[in-house]
Amino acid sequence: MKTDRFGNPFAPGLPYARGRILTSTEDDIAKLGRAWRIIERRMQKDGPESVFNFSGLERSLPLEARELPFADDEIAPALYQERLRDLALEHLGGSSRVHDVMLFNRLTAATIATHLALVKDGDVVVGVSPSYSHPTLVRAATHVGARFVDTSSLDSLQTALEREGRVTLVALTRLAVTYDLLPLEVIREVVRLAHEKRALVYVDDAGGARVGPAVFGQPKMLELGVDVGATGLDKYGTSGPRLGLLAGERRLVEKIRARAFEFGLEARPMLYPAAVRSLEGYTPERVRDLVNATKQVAAALRGVLGRRLRETPVTAQLLAEDILELALERAGLSRPSIVPIEATAALAMLLLEDHGILTVHFAGLPPGTSSLLFKFVPPETLARFGGPDALAQAVDASLGRLASLIGDAEKIRRLLLGDGAG
Repeated sequence: MKTDRFGNPFAPGLPYARGRILTSTEDDIAKLGRAWRIIERRMQKDGPESVFNFSGLERSLPLEARELPFADDEIAPALYQERLRDLALEHLGGSSRVHDVMLFNRLTAATIATHLALVKDGDVVVGVSPSYSHPTLVRAATHVGARFVDTSSLDSLQTALEREGRVTLVALTRLAVTYDLLPLEVIREVVRLAHEKRALVYVDDAGGARVGPAVFGQPKMLELGVDVGATGLDKYGTSGPRLGLLAGERRLVEKIRARAFEFGLEARPMLYPAAVRSLEGYTPERVRDLVNATKQVAAALRGVLGRRLRETPVTAQLLAEDILELALERAGLSRPSIVPIEATAALAMLLLEDHGILTVHFAGLPPGTSSLLFKFVPPETLARFGGPDALAQAVDASLGRLASLIGDAEKIRRLLLGDGAG
């Protein structure tokens, strides 16, 4: 059983341990409600400019007033479906002769529908990523009665393919939850090995669909030779809404579409105009601008956090164990009363409460990682906040406040969940 640095065993299906405060997804939802109340109070007092979205995600509705009459479930698909398909296939490297697309209410819905359509009870799904597969892949496989085997190298993948009898699907993640990237030669070999086993390849290309080509010069998603894959329209260069865009071989998309409609996983067609606008506005240069701003933040944070800062080519990260250790050190304590994910959640809540900083920690339910991430930072938001040094100073100040609370689990509980009064 995997454990964190403090010896806490990981919760089932998650890459971190649960504690006594955030014990379940229900608690994560309550924590999000607490964050919403903080946002509401800040906006009522100081207006919308008092909240700074540093989540790296764009989840708004990019529509103009003149487009609103067409935001209708019957009218929008009639007017926008063909344009959406053409833009999506160009965005993901597909061909209308071979591929089709579908829009989902979110990326997780695309993953679940894919498993519903392509995986049977008793099958095996093998995950491949540079670190670990997103928990949504594990949950999707479990939901349909399949066994999920996670791998993080070609050797471990080959062993799994040789050992397992009924591998139906290989779930490939090129840009992992940790924001480590699979090299192109590894991706090509994963696809070859999977197809040699007669398994289909589904790529969970959440942010990789843009980061791979725009930052690392990799091919677009469908140019990787995968059978089907999905990305999120709220990630890294697109402007929202939070929708899942799936594309792949036409016959497979037809099967997935049917299951999606049966289970209510499809996006409302009224959102097609917004998806079209998001894809029309995408440029690789925007992704590179976001990465450059993130590197500025990383440099400033390094001055505050030193060796405790973990960096990848596109992110700056503070691991949950390091957050907890830093708070304990500043408080002069040796034994924690909470687990690392609760320390991350507390730091994220303090950043929001004290500085109006909205981090990606609040975006996932439950979070896919216990780390605090700064990624794909909008340069205009960074400038409005005061620049990278101001952001680093805010992180340092909130770490100091966390240290003042870290010895009292009840204070952390009230910070995260409220005291009944919000």
